[in-house]
Amino acid sequence: MTNRPVAFDLTRLITRLRHASPTGIDRVDLAYARWALGGAGPRFGLVTTAYGPRVVDRARASAIVDAVAAGWVEDVEAEGDPVYRRLAARLHAQAGSAASGAPRRGREEPWRRRRIQAETALRTLRARGPEALPAGTLYIHTSHLRLDRPERFDWLYDRRDLRPVFFLHDLIPITHPEYGRPGEAERHALRLRTGARHAAHIVVNSGDVGAQVARHIEAEGFTVPGITVGHLGIEPAFGREGPRLSPDRPVFLVCGTIEPRKNHLLLLHLWRGLAERMGEATPYLVLVGRRGWEAENIIDLLDRCRAIRGSVVEVSGLSTHGLAALMRSATALLMPSFTEGYGLPVVEAGASGLPVIASDIPVHREVGGSFANFLDPLDGPGWRDAVEALSAPGSTLRADLSGRLARYAPPTWTGHFARVEAALAALP
Repeated sequence: MTNRPVAFDLTRLITRLRHASPTGIDRVDLAYARWALGGAGPRFGLVTTAYGPRVVDRARASAIVDAVAAGWVEDVEAEGDPVYRRLAARLHAQAGSAASGAPRRGREEPWRRRRIQAETALRTLRARGPEALPAGTLYIHTSHLRLDRPERFDWLYDRRDLRPVFFLHDLIPITHPEYGRPGEAERHALRLRTGARHAAHIVVNSGDVGAQVARHIEAEGFTVPGITVGHLGIEPAFGREGPRLSPDRPVFLVCGTIEPRKNHLLLLHLWRGLAERMGEATPYLVLVGRRGWEAENIIDLLDRCRAIRGSVVEVSGLSTHGLAALMRSATALLMPSFTEGYGLPVVEAGASGLPVIASDIPVHREVGGSFANFLDPLDGPGWRDAVEALSAPGSTLRADLSGRLARYAPPTWTGHFARVEAALAALP
C-alpha cells in the first residue's frame, strides 16, 4: 500500500467485544484491522454512531483491536483451552496437561468484555468527526455491519476526496433468501446498494462472489467499481504439526453456525441411521459452531433424538488452537453446505492435512478443487458411503484424500494483502 492515510472501520469489532470466540467475518475484520493500523503513514480508526462517524488515532484504535483479540483468548494453547479439554473428555481422548498460567475464562469474563465494550463506546463518542481525516484517506470497511443503514454513510457525500473500500463477503441472503431471517434479502440488497453507491473499490473473498457482486451491482443500475479477489488467509495455528487427540473411534467435523444452509439436517439423519446399525461403534460427529437462526428442525434433533446422543457432539467457543488440534486429530471434514461465500473450514482443513468431503458448489471447487471430494448436497446415500469408507480401517479413500494434500499450500494473509495493496495503490 502507498503511504496515503488509512481509516479502518472498527464498528463491528467493538460490538464483538461481548463474544468469547470469533466468527469467520470477525477473523477477517481482525486481520484487516492489524494490517491497516500497522502500516506506514497516518492511520486512524473510525466508528459509525447514531451521532455520526467518530475518528480515533492509531494508538487508541490499536488498543481497541488488542482488547477484542484478548477477549477471544486466541493465543491460548489447545491444552489450556477448557472447551477443548471438555471436548477431549467427551471423545474419550487425552488432551494433555494445561500449560501453567494459561488464560482461563472465568465467570467474570463476559462481564469484563461488556464493561470494556461500554467504556470503549463512551470514549469513542467523545472523539472527533470525519473532519479529522486528511484529504485522500482510504476508508476501509470490511464487514456488512450498518450497510443496511445508508444514512450512517451519508457523511461520505461531504468527503468526496476520500476513497471508500468495501469488503463484500457474499450475496447469500439475496441468492438464497430461504435460508435467512424474514426480510434479510431486502436488507442485504440495501447493503449492496450502499456499497455500490460509495465504493471506489470492492474486495471479495472468492471469484464466485466477485462475479455475483458485479452482476448484482450492474442490475441495480450502478457502475461496477474495480473488484479484487483475495482468498482469505488462515491462522498460523493451522498446520500438520502440533497437539492432537487420539479418539477411541473415527471423528468427523462440521464447522460453522448451525443453520439450514449448512445442511446439518442431512448429516444428523445420516448419523441416526449409522447409530441404529452400529450402536456404540458409531463414529463421532462434532458440530463446531453456535446455534443459529431458522434452525428449529436441526435443534429438535439435537435436543430430542436419543439415537444420536452418544455420537453427536456440539462444541461452541473453541479456541483457534483447539480447533486446529481437533482438525489434526479427526478423520475428515464434512461440508455439505448448499451455498457458501468462501468455505474457510475447507482451507483450514487442507492446511491441517485433514481430508475433506464437500458439497459440489462453485466456491468449494474454487478453494478446494485440488484436494477435496465433492458430492451433491442432496445425495444422502453418497455422503453415507463416504463416511463409511473413511471410517474403515486402512481406508483407501482416506489414503487417497490425504495424498492429494501432500503438496497443498493454503492461501496466506500475506498473499491476500499483496493483491489488495496492489489494487489500492492504483486508486487515483
